[in-house]
Amino acid sequence: QVQLVESGGGLVQAGGTLRLSCVASGTFSSILAMGWYRQFPGKQRELVAVITSGGSTNYADSVKGRFTISRDNAKNTVYLEMNSLKPEDTAVYYCYAEIVAGYRGQYWGQGTQVTVSS
Repeated sequence: QVQLVESGGGLVQAGGTLRLSCVASGTFSSILAMGWYRQFPGKQRELVAVITSGGSTNYADSVKGRFTISRDNAKNTVYLEMNSLKPEDTAVYYCYAEIVAGYRGQYWGQGTQVTVSS
């Protein structure tokens, strides 16, 4: 059973910083891409940032220059450093990973709330 467990969400003032973490656990042979999505109330989940196993990254235009995604392959962990947070960043953030566990599958964390006050 593969699981993704997130941590690091919370309440922060505009301009502040939060760091999200997501650890993959269970039995698997490799982790391919890892990333973060977010979901606003009443909206579909949208990509925030993704990082490949080789370290290539891609960001949503709305977070470029403010957010940084990184990963520690030895710890099966992906991070999202969020700087200069804005009230419009308020959302539920979900960790995502493509993991090979007998087959290539897509896995999601449970979500963590990020609230940015003005």
